[in-house]
Amino acid sequence: MIMTLLVFGLGAVATILLVLCLTLLLEVGFALPKLPSTNCFPQLMEETTLAVVIPAHNEALGIGQTLAGLRSDLRVQDRLLVVADNCTDDTAAMARGSGATVIERTNTHQRGKGYALDYGLTHLKTDPPDIVLLMDADCDIQPGALSLLANHALVTQRPVQANYLIEQPPATSLKGFVSAFAIKVKNLVRPLGLQRMGAPCLLTGTGIALPWNTAMAVTVASGHIAEDMKWGLDLALAGHSPTFLAPAKVTSRLPSEDDAAKVQRTRWEHGHLQILRSYVPRLLWQALRQRRLDLLALALEVAILPLSLLVMTWVAVGAVTLVFALLSQVWLPFYLALAAAIALFTAVILAWYRYGRADLSLRQLATIPLYMLWKIPLYIAFLIRPEQRWVRTRRDG
Repeated sequence: MIMTLLVFGLGAVATILLVLCLTLLLEVGFALPKLPSTNCFPQLMEETTLAVVIPAHNEALGIGQTLAGLRSDLRVQDRLLVVADNCTDDTAAMARGSGATVIERTNTHQRGKGYALDYGLTHLKTDPPDIVLLMDADCDIQPGALSLLANHALVTQRPVQANYLIEQPPATSLKGFVSAFAIKVKNLVRPLGLQRMGAPCLLTGTGIALPWNTAMAVTVASGHIAEDMKWGLDLALAGHSPTFLAPAKVTSRLPSEDDAAKVQRTRWEHGHLQILRSYVPRLLWQALRQRRLDLLALALEVAILPLSLLVMTWVAVGAVTLVFALLSQVWLPFYLALAAAIALFTAVILAWYRYGRADLSLRQLATIPLYMLWKIPLYIAFLIRPEQRWVRTRRDG
């Protein structure tokens, strides 16, 4: 009886791991064909109204550059709204000086980007636009991408996520290179694969365009540290699954200081794990209840652990199933774990070969196990004391 339970339990764990790794491989496989070049960006129809909302907390150093990049693509009738949220610097003055409309919010009990976005959207309710586009205050948008995003949201009547990537700082560590590659897999490769499969994507933080009625479908007011991902899943559950638009590019800079980068990665990965724990069961239940394949696809996407943790999980499962097989001569759980390993490492190599060779050499790619060792304390911290509060990442000067 005990042996049967052990075989069933280990087999179930290995099967789940295999399904997740095969899902990752499928996403990467669909993302391999070359992206079509986009030289022509359609202009918004004159009667279409657009508002760009930027939440900003102490962003005086960099918000001027962000606003300058946006203003070059805005029409006379478009609105540029900055929400100066709990600021103690000159963010509001800098934004006004750059031509933006600024509203200031002070609430030390409700802190975080979600509350700031909700404040901005509430301000627009008196004269709502057709399309609202959300940008972070430390990001740059490619010329023409703003109208591309807005047009796509208008045509599809869905939330649209831009191709959001992280620029490398002028000098960075090996950890920075590996982290940037992992972010590229998460924010470009996997959403592109999902889009080509006809599946929805997650919202990844900035460069998000939504029809006004869609933006109002569920509240964004939240102090969750992964508020964008949460909002996207809430929208999907309400019938508004996000889609990905690779030609529309938005970039921000990975902090060059290790402490600042660690804060940012902790927020991202702890937030993902919290979302996984709370949303995967809901998505699976509603996918079954509503017979919606898009929710099943999102459940699988959310369930895929951050890349380093996924590899660590496979190492643990592979070791346990191998020891069990050697002792019991029951090899099925180990064979399932081995198949998961083949799928996982094939996906990583293919993603690197197609999208990462310019940023990360094969020799650097081979150092991922060392990078994983550096990440272990981050995951232990999640088990002991997960990050709950939104903490702004310190910017480079």
